[in-house]
Amino acid sequence: MDICVLGAGSLGSAIGGLCARSGHTVTLVTRNDSHVEAIRAHGLQLSNGIHTVTAELSASTSTDGLEPPQLLIVLVKSFDTTSAIEGARNLLGPDTVVLTLQNGVGCEELIGEVVGVDRVIAGRTFVGGRLVAPGVVEYGVVGRRTVIGELDGRITDRLRVVGAAFDGAGIVTDLSTDIVAMMWEKLFVNVATGAWSALTGLPYGELSVQRDVERMAVATVAEAIAVARALGVAVTTTDPTEPWRRAWEGLPDGFKASMLQSIEKGSRTEVDVMHGAICAGGRRAGVATPINDTLLAAVKGLERRLELGD
Repeated sequence: MDICVLGAGSLGSAIGGLCARSGHTVTLVTRNDSHVEAIRAHGLQLSNGIHTVTAELSASTSTDGLEPPQLLIVLVKSFDTTSAIEGARNLLGPDTVVLTLQNGVGCEELIGEVVGVDRVIAGRTFVGGRLVAPGVVEYGVVGRRTVIGELDGRITDRLRVVGAAFDGAGIVTDLSTDIVAMMWEKLFVNVATGAWSALTGLPYGELSVQRDVERMAVATVAEAIAVARALGVAVTTTDPTEPWRRAWEGLPDGFKASMLQSIEKGSRTEVDVMHGAICAGGRRAGVATPINDTLLAAVKGLERRLELGD
């Protein structure tokens, strides 16, 4: 397939690199100049913590001049979704399929408003990615599944094609007839570690052994599960400790939650579509979410401090 990854940070680079290694033609689009320059000079270096391999692919800081791909994977930060898609209209050919693997809930709707909902496939992935240097990405795929689905629940030919492409790249992928529920299942994992990692500054290895954090992280997930059920979402997770374990199991100790990566770069986080989504859902459903409310406020305060400068 011809694949373009829009918003190729750590995760997008990892997925794009693995697809390129399996024979697909891949272009990464990112605003990170040094990352693009390094890839152009030496290829993308992919490390699983033990071995490092090189993926040959294209990289660009802009969509200008790029041809429409068969598959456009969207991995920009949630708050950049609309502007990024509007700026990438030249990538939308008559048969281009748009797959969002973004965090949180609601990005698929924003994309659909721009490109048409019939083009959109939604998905969630537990693949881990960390940009350790320009042109160098550490990734984790062992035991970390990806789920994709049509918004109307059908299992279509295009869904099978994308799933097969990912499977062939070593990204184990399931096809879902209820992707909305799966979005919430991924959200449980996001909120298990997101704000806790951002506020403590701890990578997964350290975070996972802090028992006081674990206790409150599990309670954070329990609130999220209660909200999802009150909203009528058909989630299957009943034990809030499961998302906590799934967040960091199978990843190197130095891996960091995406929210912490954002904080360390001094950039805005996706707390609004993670913990914020739980809080908003709780208000709609009449379910109290005091832990997520507190985490949302704390991270927003941290973002403001970064905005003002240390």
